Amino acid sequence: MTADLSLFHLIANASFVVQLVMLLLLVISIISWTIIFRKWRVTRDAHGAADDFEANFWSGGDLNTLYKKLASRDEKPSGMDAIFESGFREFVRLRKQPGIDPKAILEGAQRGMRVARGREIEALEAHLSFLATVGSTSPYVGLFGTVWGIMNSFRSLGNVHQATLALVAPGIAEALIATAMGLFAAIPAVIAYNRYNDDVVRLENRYEAFVEEFSSILQRQAHVVVPQGETRTA
Repeated sequence: MTADLSLFHLIANASFVVQLVMLLLLVISIISWTIIFRKWRVTRDAHGAADDFEANFWSGGDLNTLYKKLASRDEKPSGMDAIFESGFREFVRLRKQPGIDPKAILEGAQRGMRVARGREIEALEAHLSFLATVGSTSPYVGLFGTVWGIMNSFRSLGNVHQATLALVAPGIAEALIATAMGLFAAIPAVIAYNRYNDDVVRLENRYEAFVEEFSSILQRQAHVVVPQGETRTA
């Protein structure tokens, strides 16, 4: 009789261990794709928000006006918005204190910006380690299922008098499905990890450059006495 080698039949008749490996890889793959699409949206929005903020910041407007505009929004600031708001808020707070050294004002503002920058980078890097883990371990998980399935196929040969290819083909085929599923989970995860890790690095460099540029502006402002509010033209 001809063995049924359809994909559904092979999966349905696989051993419990192989089926468990397949189920695990399927769940991992679904989670990975969910993270991939979510990180695509997050990094795209982060780049767009950085472009918009830099256009507003370097347009020559007043810092107080920009700060009040960002602070009045309902949503929580993120990206460069959060870095600017954190640094400028600390700058204004310290500058109102009498007798404080301009250097201390600048250092306080820089600490605030670096803390905000660290939080933003941490948010951008969220779940990237999961993609890296999936990319490095999924092929081995699939290989374990394959080895187990092939081992069972050869063990079954001990119970027959005449071994044929038709007898062992279904077991070997179902075992190889586990390897294919491991590669299906690993390859997109590796590609996505490399892509999004590069995006995070580029955003981190942009944030760091902004911190340095904004610090230069605040350094000049820290030595200027303005009784009623702090302003500047970029």
